[in-house]
Amino acid sequence: QVQLVESGGGLVQPGGSLRLSCAASGRTFSTYVMGWFRQAPGKEREFVAAIKWSGGSTYYADSVKGRFTISRDNAKNTVYLQMNSLKPEDTAVYYCAAARSWFTATQAHGYDYWGQGTQVTVSS
Repeated sequence: QVQLVESGGGLVQPGGSLRLSCAASGRTFSTYVMGWFRQAPGKEREFVAAIKWSGGSTYYADSVKGRFTISRDNAKNTVYLQMNSLKPEDTAVYYCAAARSWFTATQAHGYDYWGQGTQVTVSS
């Protein structure tokens, strides 16, 4: 069992930055693939980024590539999403999630555990 709690969301101007954190409970955190998803009002939940168990491999949605960076600290049971050059279209509730398999890391159905989400609003 893994419990996930996101933090770090808020209101930021276009072009600004935010860093989201996701703290995980459980001793097996390092065995999970960790992902970030987001959901804007009236839209489907979409994949943002994922990172393998050791942190050696990452994958990003095209829409955030070059602007967002996912990282993890297994000693702290925490995964991060550094978001730079934010755009209004990045506005959404951001969720972190934990999965056993890397092969379905871009698919929401591949994740076993989810956090409650944190709101990110990009607006002037």
